[in-house]
Amino acid sequence: MYWKTLNATIEYGSRTLIMGIVNVTPDSFSDGGSFFNPQSAVEHALLLERQGADIIDFGAQSTRPGYTEISADEEWARLAPVLTEFRKKSQIPVSVDTYYPQVAEKALEAGANIINDVSGRIDSRMAQIVKNRRCGWILMYNGAGDCAEVGDFFNSVLLETQALGVSREQLCFDMGIGFGKTRQQDLSLISNIADYKIEGVPLLLGTSRKRVIGEFSGQPSPEKRIFGNIAADTAAILGGVDIIRLHDVENEIQGIRMADAIRRAVSDR
Repeated sequence: MYWKTLNATIEYGSRTLIMGIVNVTPDSFSDGGSFFNPQSAVEHALLLERQGADIIDFGAQSTRPGYTEISADEEWARLAPVLTEFRKKSQIPVSVDTYYPQVAEKALEAGANIINDVSGRIDSRMAQIVKNRRCGWILMYNGAGDCAEVGDFFNSVLLETQALGVSREQLCFDMGIGFGKTRQQDLSLISNIADYKIEGVPLLLGTSRKRVIGEFSGQPSPEKRIFGNIAADTAAILGGVDIIRLHDVENEIQGIRMADAIRRAVSDR
């Protein structure tokens, strides 16, 4: 199966893809602003690629609980030097985490392939950009809900984006772990992926270092939640998730590869 993005067609389904996270923010809950400096962000992205990331996801707007929203201009000021420099050194597919259409447009011009939109709504201006540029578009369910509600949202998104002229092949869905949901809803979504996954659209899981991992693993420090994350990755992969968005590629890739091998063995029986 293939996900059509700007200047890159990404094959998925035969193995789980890894999206490495680079936060170009001073206030990320997960890494404390370690890569706010553009040079540090580029160097870290290149490291994640060497460690096995298939896609790099740059974000310049924190979405941690209680975050302060920044303007589109400030978001782009953070992203611009990072994207420009990274594209001189790598051709790996790049996703940009933004819900601002003007930032999306500039990011695509600077070499991004995918827009990772966590807004939880279909913005007609964003849809027009996605349609015209033929880029990938990750759409997340942002709010409380069970598997049935997430599935209903994904189905409604398919109809709405189709009406706006966006191809199904450009879409990727994210169930939105940690965004407005209870921890029990998070667990249900991780463990029942088959109940709401849409055929022909890649599904992305983003649990990396989040509160649901901390609460049930007993690990208060986000940077030390590696093993809890591997357990969540494994459950999701066995359920059929296609892409894992994560911070720690070097260690989690071991669990992802093993979970892939188990899934293949189960399907071959």
